Amino acid sequence: MRYSEEELKRWTNPPSETEDEKLQNAERMVKDAINSDEKLCSMNITIFCQGSYANNTNIRLDSDIDVNVCYTDAFYYDLPEGYGKDYFGLGNSCHYSFSEYKNDVEKALVAKFGRQNVMRKNKCITVKENTYRAEIDVVPTWKHRWYHNNKSYSDGVVLFSDNDFSKIINYPLQHIKNGKEKNENTLRRFKSIVRIFKKINVKMEEDGYYNDQNITSFLLESVVWNCPNSVFVNYNTWQERLKEAIIYIYNNTTEDATKWKEWGEVSDLLYLFHSQRKWSRDAVNRHVIQMWNYMGY
Repeated sequence: MRYSEEELKRWTNPPSETEDEKLQNAERMVKDAINSDEKLCSMNITIFCQGSYANNTNIRLDSDIDVNVCYTDAFYYDLPEGYGKDYFGLGNSCHYSFSEYKNDVEKALVAKFGRQNVMRKNKCITVKENTYRAEIDVVPTWKHRWYHNNKSYSDGVVLFSDNDFSKIINYPLQHIKNGKEKNENTLRRFKSIVRIFKKINVKMEEDGYYNDQNITSFLLESVVWNCPNSVFVNYNTWQERLKEAIIYIYNNTTEDATKWKEWGEVSDLLYLFHSQRKWSRDAVNRHVIQMWNYMGY
């Protein structure tokens, strides 16, 4: 085997206190930037962390922070087929647009961190790291409601890409909630196995062994989340748990398998493999084969 049980156990640890302090500083400074802006401070905006840091699945020496800056004075929505907005009591459109909002968030970040440290990207605005703070991906979003036939709705967030203004809907708070529940139901081993998967992905890339840019941190966490709890609780070592997770994911992503079609993102509100995602079933299958071979199993 390429890595010992002790090495895998070490990889299950979250970032060090120093790294965590830099992440906390980054989150606080984004909040300061938004709250100090003359225009944004008068709006209802919810600021929260998402991604690996918020989900507590980030790994040592490879941690940045995703901060969602969500506008809540208005919302976008999706309706079930055959229903109009009057049925749900929805009013007229808002005169403030998502593009204007992203511009305003960028302006506030530039005022706080300086133009040279702020880079606008397709879906987020990145603030460069320094010795005091981690790199920050600031994600401007609006509140989103997915309405159901009975007039209830699922709360999420929505953003529009700069490149083609495509709509992207996510459920980060539900993701955090479901991840915590999975961790509690697996003797707190789910998040540790996720960290091992992520660390192996980094190691494979560093060693020039295998690298697929479509295999993201979010995807790895999601495929591990779809493993049954028995994978985490029925085995005594990290090597065994890792092997069983790889085997389960491989068996259920082969060409003739069907279970992958039912797999959801950790939020359990969207299918993991759908047209808006850049990854695919066969890419995941290839990746776990490469993981198995890389680990020398």
